[in-house]
Amino acid sequence: VLIALGCLAWGFFWEPRQLVERDYDLALPHWSRDCDGLRLDVVADTHTGSPHNGLDKLDRIVERLIASDAPAVLMAGDYVILSVLGGTYISADELAPPLKPLTAGEPVYAVLGNHDWWKDGARVRAALESAGVIVLEDQARKVRLGGCGLWIVGIGDKWETRHDIAGAFAGVSDQAPVIALTHNPDLFPEIPARAALTIAGHTHGGQVRLPWFGTPVVPAQIRYAGGYIVEDGKSLFVSTGIGTSILPVRFGVPPEISRLTLRMKARAALPAAAK
Repeated sequence: VLIALGCLAWGFFWEPRQLVERDYDLALPHWSRDCDGLRLDVVADTHTGSPHNGLDKLDRIVERLIASDAPAVLMAGDYVILSVLGGTYISADELAPPLKPLTAGEPVYAVLGNHDWWKDGARVRAALESAGVIVLEDQARKVRLGGCGLWIVGIGDKWETRHDIAGAFAGVSDQAPVIALTHNPDLFPEIPARAALTIAGHTHGGQVRLPWFGTPVVPAQIRYAGGYIVEDGKSLFVSTGIGTSILPVRFGVPPEISRLTLRMKARAALPAAAK
């Protein structure tokens, strides 16, 4: 009984209050030498208004991102909540202003998630843009981060909007590496191989990861629950996010800022006879 009570306290009260930063070193097969070692911070599913996750938590997230050495931030959707037990709805107009200190110092690129569309996607987008966030919905943007020139292609949510993948990639006009940013990782099989990396959120890592059993419930393909996935020669990173939805629980999946370092994948040396 004590163990069960301890697990409940951990999952409903302790872990959702945390904020960890995790480093990921990703070796990408279609990455450029000029961009080797590029660092990016990824934040998803902030769900501001979910329990233990109010505007004060958003301020903590912004402080951590400002302190990071990454030259840009990617945000993978779901900034508001539709409903969560014990939550309090905070509008996009309220949560956007705390982002201004972050956007004043570095570019922040974002897409919208299904919760954002459920709460008026156009209004959420306008609020984010008023705070200086660059929202890319089925759009490509050429950016330069230090000596690295690359494309960021934002793709609409799989459930709630067009997600015009072909139209978004049509804007890519040169051979610079491409990062595709979307909310739902179930779009990954449709992303063209032109993308060196796809970044998504939505899953929250299932919010619960049990020893020996893994993640019981994921609102996407189970193989896309979180972390780095290579499939059919393509690369995907799924952020396990920060907030909660439906039930305010996190167990084994703490709120996370993901810090990516993107490197060129070393090519195997050819045999002497083939050189």
